[in-house]
Amino acid sequence: MSAPVQQDPRGAARTGRASRSEPRDAVDVEAWRGVRAEGAEDIDQTGSVFLRHRSWALLRDLVRPHHRALWILLVVVVLANGARLAPPYLVQQGIDVGIPALVDDDAVGPLVTTMALMLGAVLVQAAGNMAFIRGSGRVGQQVLLEIRRRTYRHFQKLDVAFHDRYTSGRAVSRLTSDVDAIAEMVQSGFSGLTTAVLTMVGVGVLMLTLDWQLGLVCLASFPVLMLLVRWFSRRTAVTYRSVREASAAVIVQIVETMTGIRAVQAYRREDRNNDIFARLADRYREANVTAFRLVAIFMPGVKLVGNITIGVVLLYGGWRVLHGEMTVGVLTAFLLYLRLFFEPMQEISQFYNTFQSATSALEKLSGVLEEKPKVAPPQRPTPLPKASGHIRFDRVEFGYVADRPVLPGLDLDIPAGQTVALVGTTGAGKTTIAKLMARFYDPTSGTVSLDGVPLPELSDDELRRAVVMVTQENFMFDGTVADNIRFGRPDATDEEVRAAAQAVGADTFIDTFPDGYDTDVAKRGGRLSAGQRQLIAFARAFLADPAVLILDEATSSLDIPSERLVQQALQTILASRTAVIIAHRLSTVEIADRVLVLEHGQVLEDGSPAELTSTQGGRYAALHEAWIESLA
Repeated sequence: MSAPVQQDPRGAARTGRASRSEPRDAVDVEAWRGVRAEGAEDIDQTGSVFLRHRSWALLRDLVRPHHRALWILLVVVVLANGARLAPPYLVQQGIDVGIPALVDDDAVGPLVTTMALMLGAVLVQAAGNMAFIRGSGRVGQQVLLEIRRRTYRHFQKLDVAFHDRYTSGRAVSRLTSDVDAIAEMVQSGFSGLTTAVLTMVGVGVLMLTLDWQLGLVCLASFPVLMLLVRWFSRRTAVTYRSVREASAAVIVQIVETMTGIRAVQAYRREDRNNDIFARLADRYREANVTAFRLVAIFMPGVKLVGNITIGVVLLYGGWRVLHGEMTVGVLTAFLLYLRLFFEPMQEISQFYNTFQSATSALEKLSGVLEEKPKVAPPQRPTPLPKASGHIRFDRVEFGYVADRPVLPGLDLDIPAGQTVALVGTTGAGKTTIAKLMARFYDPTSGTVSLDGVPLPELSDDELRRAVVMVTQENFMFDGTVADNIRFGRPDATDEEVRAAAQAVGADTFIDTFPDGYDTDVAKRGGRLSAGQRQLIAFARAFLADPAVLILDEATSSLDIPSERLVQQALQTILASRTAVIIAHRLSTVEIADRVLVLEHGQVLEDGSPAELTSTQGGRYAALHEAWIESLA
């Protein structure tokens, strides 16, 4: 039997009282608490029952479309196991009937018939096993395909607030190690369990049929085996839930370290991260050691009970053969059946290892799939065929934390086609306003509307077509420059892609690449400078052609020459559309029709750049003066 660790090398666990203490390092604490939040080993019994019910409800939903195939597979496995149980009985017939007929009457017919039946049983078993493995494999892969698709699709539907607290490492863990654990159960676990159960039941019935007295002696060991299985299943349930939690913690640490490798190396964080990972990996080792201890008791225990039973049967059966109460063939069949009877216990233990790991994984996945997006699409969306870009905030209140409002009650009206710049100190609410416009969040109270339609009443497709947000950290996806530009419009032609790049001035550096627009940007745009990535993001937004364009510090990563190019391009990009610009560089603010100076979520000043600059003692006037001095 393979060890539980080899079957599920994807996690670690805490065992014993000492290991339940929280890790000391701040990063370790967050990673560990994050995975524990989904269902820790010390949840109460009611919570455990709920998790199991939710998990199996998910599994039933996944296999429901395949119920016909499953019934066919059940018939096939019953036939295969029936054929598997035939050889010991045929051996008994050969010994008790075939051999005496050959010795006494020189008749080979009974023995040949027995051998032919045995050959037929072997062939039926082989064909049944082949059909079952192929069929169960096909169904299993369909189930796994569905759960991967469903989880991936659901992750994308969940709102930004969910992803802010749910780390990418945990998302990777759900889609990889947890799905792999379910795959192991679906592909091999259920087939092994089905075969084991049918074999045990069939062997029990056949032994009682052959000789009920000796059959009862054999089955006397069954309660002991069930107690051993019950003990093993309870202990492994706790162990494998801890394994899934620790598995996610390990993956979180790996993903976040690799994602932030530049920061890790820049701040010489390697040694500290090694210490954190070593502690998480040590929990992995502890969980595996605990699992080995359980298997080290269970498997030898099953073998011990089996060997004792075989010894008792041999003694009692031999005594009955000597006294003429049983034939040698029946005793031989019993010994062969006993071997078949105890072999399934190994299959059951193997299944329990796989089952407990898969159950814990199902708990995690079902928890994610039950997450409801706080920014939910409308049941009956209001159509908006052609957005003009009129944005209105009506007494909008919002806060990331319940008792800390960022916007205490904002009223704001942005006419269609107007370019508005938001300025103010850090924490004034500029980016929050942008996120509410893009509906990454919904306000706590009040309404944000587009062309008079509240954003929650618009379908996601229409809202994303109408409102596009460009940030200072625009993500470059794996692929070519052209692929990244047409990200928002996959059907755009090469000519449209080139036109978008030319509009923002990105063609000046794209044309210098050896492969031009077919140049691979490498991982996260690693082959591009920060300014080049920003210009490609501008081209992406220009090609999407939204009614409302939000620029959140979108020029902050550009050098002076690149910024001048963008300043020229913005005149084209912002024409005939509503634009909201968040920028600390007043060179970008100067192109706005209107400037809003924010403080604690309230508008302190509102006017054109020229009007606010001329206002004596005004906030914007002071910012403008400081900017002029910095240029000098």
